[in-house]
Amino acid sequence: MNNLKIFCICINNDLIDVVKKLNYIPVGLGSDNFSTKWTTDNTQNNISFKNRYYGEHTFHYWYWKNKLNYKIEDDWIGFCGYRRLWAKENYQLFNNLNPKKNFLNYLPEKWEKYDVILGEKIHLHHVSWTKVIKYGKIAFFRNPGSILKKGRNIRFHFDMFHGNGLLDQAIELLEKKDREDFRKYTINNTSYNQGNMFICKSKKLMNNYYETVFPWLERCEKVFGFNLKGYGKTRIYGFLTERFLPFWFNKYSKTLEWPIIFYDLNNLK
Repeated sequence: MNNLKIFCICINNDLIDVVKKLNYIPVGLGSDNFSTKWTTDNTQNNISFKNRYYGEHTFHYWYWKNKLNYKIEDDWIGFCGYRRLWAKENYQLFNNLNPKKNFLNYLPEKWEKYDVILGEKIHLHHVSWTKVIKYGKIAFFRNPGSILKKGRNIRFHFDMFHGNGLLDQAIELLEKKDREDFRKYTINNTSYNQGNMFICKSKKLMNNYYETVFPWLERCEKVFGFNLKGYGKTRIYGFLTERFLPFWFNKYSKTLEWPIIFYDLNNLK
């Protein structure tokens, strides 16, 4: 029988009891002094020093290098954050009750027909003209179709908030088999599955993703470096993976979109 194991990524040590009560595996990232009850990304083979730039993917790297091949084949392995959590089915019915009752902690039967679960999409066509004028004048001229809401695609959104042309530069560094497909994905889509979140039942599939994304990010580092200013550019590697992850899993596997609850676990302490 398949098992579901969810790693909950946090930045505060004092969330340990909350995460344990949810039956999630607590993961500590960042500079807080985490106790030994946590799994952290700064042990064994790691790139923890890149956390400021990579976000959640420093833990994905740690998991890939140190744990992935030790998990039994029939485990579903998932990832969430302390402010983005997987929802139970029909969770809307329980919005007036304790939020803990809304968070997923079992394996839904309908998942058996799929390889990967992705979080529900963020839609970008609602970007307001106020934000376009404030952040996106150059992005608008690079993406003239954005004058219409249906033209406010992933490329336009990335240009506006993370640096004009940087996504295009990163795409050029992808392996040939994904390069043009990902380029089309960023132009033709006005939404993407959010949060660098996924749940997967195949360690082979996960390994293939990691073998693709981390060498790509290393090539991007040689172009963008780490002398980056402002949140939108400092976390550029994390923002690149947030767009690439849903593209890759949708291309190479059978995926199912699943609802996410935005809720800060600090409220349950």
